[in-house]
Amino acid sequence: MAFPANRLRRLRRTETLRTLVRETRLTPESFIYPLFICPGSGIRKEVGSMPGVFNLSIDEAVKEVRAARSLGVLSVILFGLPEKKDEVATGAWAENGIVQKAARAIKSEVRDVVVMGDVCLCEYMSHGHCGVVKANNEAEPQSLGAAAAAPPATTEYEIVNDASLELLARTSVSLARAGVDVIAPSDMMDGRVGAIRTALDEAGFENTPILAYAAKFASGFYGPFREAADSTPKFGDRRSYQMDPANLHEAMREIELDVEEGADMIMVKPAMPYLDVIAAARDRFDLPLAAYQVSGEYAMIEAAARNQWIDRERVMMESLLCIRRAGASMILTYYAMEAAKFLA
Repeated sequence: MAFPANRLRRLRRTETLRTLVRETRLTPESFIYPLFICPGSGIRKEVGSMPGVFNLSIDEAVKEVRAARSLGVLSVILFGLPEKKDEVATGAWAENGIVQKAARAIKSEVRDVVVMGDVCLCEYMSHGHCGVVKANNEAEPQSLGAAAAAPPATTEYEIVNDASLELLARTSVSLARAGVDVIAPSDMMDGRVGAIRTALDEAGFENTPILAYAAKFASGFYGPFREAADSTPKFGDRRSYQMDPANLHEAMREIELDVEEGADMIMVKPAMPYLDVIAAARDRFDLPLAAYQVSGEYAMIEAAARNQWIDRERVMMESLLCIRRAGASMILTYYAMEAAKFLA
């Protein structure tokens, strides 16, 4: 029957009624809190383009994880700022790398927390790209040793796929040895999930799951992150390996390939501008699905709120709710602690 017999506003009349029939709910357990780990001690340096987000020394990171855990946020993902960079991303896979040390400290100090390790090379490469770089007139490097040449000074270069897999696999094993619970490759090299799965299994970490950044787009929303992680490419861009924002069907192919190679969980990045991709992935795949509310999304909310153009708390929670409604079972968000406080 139509109006006046049907009145959908009946169930919107009070907050308790709205809560009763709410279809989508947020919980602190669904948040994954990104942390940027830097050398030193007692360091809590705010990122200029991300108010409220900090580069943290390991001791401060332990405190932050403990505080997040007390609010019900069970998972963190670690990004590292190494003391030195080179052309083979040594800081990413070194046994005493910054993330490796942070993982050991966190796991020894905070109980029942899931520590994820972002596996990418951009923060550790002197050129800032996510893989090995060669000039177009050079032979393609076939191994780690061959990949040590200096990056090209011109734009005539290529991000080499297969040689990068060795570094990514080595990094993953190193992180697993340090106690990282979940390996999260974000580089977008072809075949990286399979290479990492093989390396983990051969090293005795067959029970360590992989959360693949399966559909990571070449987005303009990453700018503040690059300041936080000091990962801006010194030349060129990342469009030859990150996805074209125009392509939804290709995103499904990328996810499908990662699942076939052994991904245990999948991710779409960014989140809000790609809600259709999240929804399509949710409809097609049965794996746990994460979405990354990236730095640019966070920075836009903060900037608008500081200009008093929006209600900060309301927009923060609405944006997270919409990501969840689109189908994400997990949300990587810099608002993890604040949203958890609000939900409490």
